[in-house]
Amino acid sequence: MDKARVVITGMGIVSPVGNDLETYWKNLKEGVCGIDFVEDLKDMPIKYAARVKNFDPEKYGIDKPFTRKQDIFSVYALAAANQAMADSGLLSEGEGSNIDPFRLGVYIGSGIGGFTTIYREIGKMMEDPTGRWVSPLFIPTMISNIAAGHVAIAHQAKGPCLDIVTACATSSHSVGEAYRAILNGYANAIIAGGTEMSSLPIGIAGFNNARALSRSEDPKYASLPFNLNRQGFVMGDGAAILILESLDHALARGARIYGEMVGYGNTCDAYHSTAPRPDGSTQSRAISIALEEAGFDKERDTLYINAHGTGTHFNDTAETLAYKVALGDFAYKAHISSTKSMTGHMLGAAGAAEAIATVMALKEGIIPPTINLDCPDPECDLDYTPNKAIKCDVTLGISDSLGFGGHNACLAFRKYTE
Repeated sequence: MDKARVVITGMGIVSPVGNDLETYWKNLKEGVCGIDFVEDLKDMPIKYAARVKNFDPEKYGIDKPFTRKQDIFSVYALAAANQAMADSGLLSEGEGSNIDPFRLGVYIGSGIGGFTTIYREIGKMMEDPTGRWVSPLFIPTMISNIAAGHVAIAHQAKGPCLDIVTACATSSHSVGEAYRAILNGYANAIIAGGTEMSSLPIGIAGFNNARALSRSEDPKYASLPFNLNRQGFVMGDGAAILILESLDHALARGARIYGEMVGYGNTCDAYHSTAPRPDGSTQSRAISIALEEAGFDKERDTLYINAHGTGTHFNDTAETLAYKVALGDFAYKAHISSTKSMTGHMLGAAGAAEAIATVMALKEGIIPPTINLDCPDPECDLDYTPNKAIKCDVTLGISDSLGFGGHNACLAFRKYTE
């Protein structure tokens, strides 16, 4: 079976710094921070998060009954998917349809799933152990695959449909596995990405008690990737979706093409449930696999890396080492940034959100910054694009994600050329 080329023909996002592609990318370039104090966290030790703001589901074609009945992680996913599908021009049914519904797939994951629903319904159970007040919709609303299911229903995507769950690497793996499915001829297009709404009090408590969260008193100076002052990550929410499509199918229907996906690496640390492997060996292997598949050339390529960059001590040092292992001295020539400095950590949606930023960086020749990088950690001595975006005509972009359980993913993109 001949392998296809895979391109990106649509993108959609709901995020702490914007609920559409244009706003999201503009705010990343301008260094806008989406972290702020949150009312329902006022009694918590950590009183801020990177929440989605000014979100109106109806703006994205989602009716009130759906929003009322479903967990917000599914609503975010459908909003981002609706944006991406409209952006792509794909239509699987009705007048103007341009894709066989059995050749359209959905790969949308979530690190946790319907956390809001779980939190609410367990509260009911605690009040009344008979369970009589627990919603009959509890199970089909909280299961993590249901967001993918709802997107498939909305767009009559009858091809492969998977919910990948690999913690913070979830949506990178979703995009990567979608890429492989199209590459090998199993679908013509896949709606791929991730979604999350986990910055609830119970989520904050769990991560904070694990000593994973930043404890800064200033929310605007809390997510500090590669900064010597970093204390941990900041929880964020949202959804991010890319439409991956075979090049032949995209050209046949005259689609606009944002870029081409050219590589994907997938490894496991096999080391610890939460800490990354400190020598960077397994993380670097995922990066090397993606770069090799992408045809990376140290003599010809200018490289941008959208880092996982969580702002925890162990992640940032291990990730820096992984770049050096994978790239050698070329690591010092790479342009790197962590957009989590602005969005916080969107968990299951983070990888896809950062893949979108990587595609846009390639398309526009602009490297988004790592904001608040005023005191670089000497152990993190690469070019992390401190504080301000720069112009650079990069030829290759990668985005890597590292998840609890040791899950590593790296996605590689290039500008589309005939």
